Order: sequence, then structure tokens, then C-alpha cells
Amino acid sequence: MDYIYHYHSPLGRITLAGDNDKNALTGLWFDGQKYFGSTLTGDFTQKKLPVFEQTIQWLNIYFSGKKPDFTPPLLMKTTNFRKMVWEILLTIPFGQTMTYGQIANKIAKQKEISKMSAQAIGGAVGHNAISLIIPCHRVIGINGSLTGYAGGIDKKIWLLAMEKADF
Repeated sequence: MDYIYHYHSPLGRITLAGDNDKNALTGLWFDGQKYFGSTLTGDFTQKKLPVFEQTIQWLNIYFSGKKPDFTPPLLMKTTNFRKMVWEILLTIPFGQTMTYGQIANKIAKQKEISKMSAQAIGGAVGHNAISLIIPCHRVIGINGSLTGYAGGIDKKIWLLAMEKADF
């Protein structure tokens, strides 16, 4: 069974999803965003799990404009390829950005292939089920353009500005 909990952020309500047995966060979405609830099964209930308490602490620190010094336990319910991409997203420091092309190059090296499509990377980034903590908002176009964000470009701009990112 999946569990959910709601958090009220400066950018609107966020829904958290978690796995109680594994004490891990499985989803974090702005309500109404593209691919909302993608990791949820049809069977879920609202309950405040310990992982939600950790996530709320992380979100409170984050929305105060500071870099949290911990990451709640995460369970990435996704394909191996998307997991590879999301793990790279976790390495993008607070206040910094990375391009789709840079991520594509990292994946190509990991897979020991000559090149990887930035478009494929975009699809994996766009389907990130644990927004903010896996910082897909820090991914930008090659020329610094703020292309795509499942939560909405307005939220991406706000988040990058709050982090004082150079974009």
C-alpha cells in the first residue's frame, strides 16, 4: 500500500508519497503537475509516515532558502535508465545548473557509448517522480534556456531564483 501526505509550500500544495515498509519517499509532486502521482498504485491512504516527517523537515529548510544537509530515504520506482538520470540529478549542487547535453554525456560515458540523445534525457528528467529533492528544476537547455518543467516554468524560475542559481 502507498501512503500520501500533503505539504503546503510557498508555491502551492505538494503531495508526498511513501512506502512504509521501506521507510522511503517514492513521490513528491506539485499538485496538478504533469505526471502527478505516477508512482502511486490505486491503493493509497493518507498517513503521516516517519519519512514524511524527514521530508517536511527537508522542505522547510529548502524553502527557507538554505541547502538541506541531508536527503530523506528515497525509493526510485522507475526504469533503470531514468534511475541513472535521476542519480545524476542528485549530484547537481544547490544553486547550480546542468544542461541536458551534459547529462547526456555523463550517461554515454556510464554506458560506454559514443553519445546519448539529450531528448532521451529530457524525457527521463520530465518524468522525475521526486521533484525538488531530485532537483530536475536545475536542468536547463544548452544556451541557458529554461526549457520544460513538469511543475511549470513559473515554479522553475522561482526555485532557481530562490537558490540564487546563475541561469
